[in-house]
This record gives sequence, structure tokens and C-alpha cells, in this order.
Amino acid sequence: MERAKSPHPLIGHQMALLTIMGFWAFYALILSLRAALLDFPAQAILFERRLIVALVGVLVTWLLYVGLRMADRRSLSFRVSLTFLGAIPCAMILASANFYIFNLYDPISLFKDPSIGRSVEDLKAQLGLSFWQEIADISVTHYFFLIAWGSLYVAIGYAREVREAERKTSRFAQAAQDAELRSLRYQVNPHFLFNTLNSLSSLVMTGKPKEAEAMIQNLSNFYRNSLSSDPLEDVTLAEEVELQRLYLDIESVRYPKRLRVKIDIPDALMGQHVPALILQPLVENAIKYGVSRTTRPVELSISAKAEGNVLILSVRDDGEAVDADDVGGNGIGLANVRDRLEARYKSAARLDAQAIAGGGFVAMLTLPLSRRMKA
Repeated sequence: MERAKSPHPLIGHQMALLTIMGFWAFYALILSLRAALLDFPAQAILFERRLIVALVGVLVTWLLYVGLRMADRRSLSFRVSLTFLGAIPCAMILASANFYIFNLYDPISLFKDPSIGRSVEDLKAQLGLSFWQEIADISVTHYFFLIAWGSLYVAIGYAREVREAERKTSRFAQAAQDAELRSLRYQVNPHFLFNTLNSLSSLVMTGKPKEAEAMIQNLSNFYRNSLSSDPLEDVTLAEEVELQRLYLDIESVRYPKRLRVKIDIPDALMGQHVPALILQPLVENAIKYGVSRTTRPVELSISAKAEGNVLILSVRDDGEAVDADDVGGNGIGLANVRDRLEARYKSAARLDAQAIAGGGFVAMLTLPLSRRMKA
């Protein structure tokens, strides 16, 4: 059985080492500046010993890093608590090393006045400080220094966790959007097939075999073209118009004397990209409410124009007067188009539909231009 991969560490060894060395280099620099300002004697020797303490500090802080790294994926409160607790023994180790290097190993006089004593050890002896009191005093300084580095480590790790969570959320949101787009796109085909099969049944029932055969052929061509496209990819306006021509060829078999088709789209716009079958529900509504409900010829027009940075597509019919609330009220209709626009473009696209005074209906799609128009 394959073992699951453990999550990668939040901070790598290289970055951890660089931050540790940076902290202790800062430590040595600050203390050296302080010694220079106070005009301590033997500054060269003291600087060497500070470097030794800094090296010990790097090793001790690395041990703290190893402990914190093991808790990378634990809760933030646990990591903060571990930082504050883990810094205690580390600070004591550092304090002991510091005490040995500066106080026990060849003590150096830090004072120009001989009456004070030849070393810090002499001064502390006069003050009556015990060994453990001195260790505790030095430990406090190193403790706050260590938790400062530990807090930085935890903060960087937590920030990376937040970024990882944001990326996962973004991927999940994109996956959900893709699933929604697929669902809405696939809703169109069954809806269209249902209507077409009803029309085909009517032709067969009324004894019109030639018309039925023509409709079947057009239906085959329509599905061969529409199903070949990826539901998440856009098509050119030319391809979308060709799909609608195939559909209207099917409907013209059903309404040979009533349906009049007009397509008014400039060649310059045919290369614009639009969602596949985005016009299908609009054309279906025009057939259902504009053509099928009257006995006179009805013109169904599909037009396009560019205004500024948007593309406006219109599906218009001059059929009988109809209430805008009734169009697309059942089944998919206009709701599918609005949902697809929302999923694909958010607020950058919209559908406006309204009845025309004197009869007819118009539905207008406003989409962002997919490519810049030439002047």
C-alpha cells in the first residue's frame, strides 16, 4: 500500500538558517556597538568572544528550529506555546555558554578604575550574586531574543499556511465554477432535443416524411457541431451563428411559411469569442413565443455590434405582443443564459430582455469584447 505523502515543510532549512544567522549577526553587532560607545577596553578580544557566543547561539537556535519544524502543521496556539516553552532551556544553555566564555575562561578587565575590580566577576562578587542568579539574569536576555526569532518563524509559517489555504480555496472555487458552467451548458442540449423531437413527432404524425427526414439530417449536423466543443471553452461568434443557422434550418422545416431569418453581423465581429450555445435559448424563445403563436410570417433577426469595450448581441422577433415575464418563464429559457453569464463573466456581462411596443420581443446580451477592435 502506497504511503501518503506528508505535507511539505512551511519553511526550508536554507531560509531558517539565513534568518538564524541574521539574528545572531545582529546580536553581535549591537553588543559591539554598545561596547564601543561605552569605551570598554580589549574590544577586539571581546568581539571574538561575542562571535563564539553567536555561533553557539546559531546552534542552539537551530535546535529550537528543529523542534518548531516538527509542529509545523499544528494549531497556531500550539506553535506559539511551544516557542515560549522551548526557548527556556535554549536560553539557559546560551546563558551558561556566555557565562563560561566571559566570566570563567580567562576573565578580562572591563573597567579602567582598578578599585572596581578587574572583571565583571569581581563586581558581581561584591554585589553578592550567586552563580544561578547570574545564569538567570543572562538567560532572561537570551530568552527574549530567542522568542523574537521563534515568533518570526511561526509568523512566516502561518503566513504561508494562509497563502496555501487561499490557493486551495481558489482552486476549489474554480472547480465549482467549471462544474456550474458544464451543468448549465449541458442543460441546453436536452432542452433543445426535447423540443426538436416534439417537432419531429408532429411531422411524422401529420404525414410529412420528407420534412421529417430533413429535420433528422439537420439535427444530426447540429449535434455533431455542438457536442464537439468543450463546454468550458468559448467559440467564435461565427461558429455560434453557424450553430444557430443549423437550428433554424430545423425549425424552418416545421414553419416553412412563417419563419423568416435575418442575420446582421459585421465580418469584423465574427472573430469575437462567446460562450458556446449562448444564443440557443434566446432563439428558442423567439421561435416558441414569436413564431409558433401566430399564423403570419415572423422575422427572427440575430444582430451584433460593438460599443466601446463591449459586444452587444441581439435576438429579435416581430411576432405577437408578449409579456416579458412570460418569456423563458418555464424550463431553461432566459434564466439559463443569465446563470451562464454570471458564472462566466460575473458582473461584466448581462442579459436585457423586453417586449417591443406593437408586437415582438428582443433579448440583448452585453459581453466584454474578447479582442481589441481595429479603428
